[in-house]
Amino acid sequence: MIKVEDLKKYFPVRGGMLQRVIGYVKAVDGVSFDIKRDEIFGLIGETGCGKTTLGRVILRLIEPTAGKICFNGTEITSLNRKEMRKIRQGMQIIFQDPYASLHPRKMIKEIVGEPLKINFSLKDVEIKERVLETLHSVGLSEEHMYRYPHEFSGGQRQRIAIARALILRPKFLVLDEPTSALDVSVQARVLKLLQDLKKEFNLTYLFITHNMSVIEYMSDRVAVMYLGKIVEMALREELFFNPLHPYTISLFSAIPIPDPKVRKKKILLKGEVPSPFNPPIGCRFNTRCPLVQPMCKEVEPELSKTKETHFVACHYWEKSKAIAEESRITK
Repeated sequence: MIKVEDLKKYFPVRGGMLQRVIGYVKAVDGVSFDIKRDEIFGLIGETGCGKTTLGRVILRLIEPTAGKICFNGTEITSLNRKEMRKIRQGMQIIFQDPYASLHPRKMIKEIVGEPLKINFSLKDVEIKERVLETLHSVGLSEEHMYRYPHEFSGGQRQRIAIARALILRPKFLVLDEPTSALDVSVQARVLKLLQDLKKEFNLTYLFITHNMSVIEYMSDRVAVMYLGKIVEMALREELFFNPLHPYTISLFSAIPIPDPKVRKKKILLKGEVPSPFNPPIGCRFNTRCPLVQPMCKEVEPELSKTKETHFVACHYWEKSKAIAEESRITK
């Protein structure tokens, strides 16, 4: 359904009295992957690695600097605004903060029904029926149509945001950390709702988050992102059982275990995440990697296949198995 080839997004940085461009923040720098129909594709990484920017560029909410994006076989990077409006009926986004993404002065019936008014010529009665039907599908009732966003809890507001995304009956949804602003108990209900809606409407998800437990619960395939690059990509079971990139291994070692009798060695990375304005030469992870070699500081590794469904961007990924063994759970 989605095919991304060498996608880049650079944000210009201006300085001086004339505000000339002095460099670029490389938020997304040469990313390639595909998302299959009816799949949940997980995207994880630290804050600032470019996950959200990637999701928005795929929908062309932010224009890409370079690269190709294909949706259902259509290359969309060259489409004009009118042509993109038709495409966007099939691809929508659910934002991280459900309160900030809802208009505070509009009732729910207006918020959820607005996409129908923009894209179709429907009567008010037809719009009301579609809105009510969609609200029912996310667990809300008719009485909620005549309230404002501030009258709802965080979980209910996120359900409203989901309803707005579903009103056009899209086939592809970008979920930009849809549960990170919610309480843990509410998170579980929203995740279950998203799984039920996927089956009901035959949806395909790009699920963006930094929560490893959520990714393990939701995803079919997972890509790990670091400083604008995908460093590892594999099936969920394979990635969690056999991570190969040192960065992925360090992420997994930080997952808390809710059992006081369980012991696990955490891999503490040295230093800070480098700036995307001036990323390291060679491997982006070489300033923090425990396996760093001179080659890592000179040659950038490509995302290479290690198995049929497992890809990793590391020159010395075979040596990382020893690090993974050290971080295994022991009792």
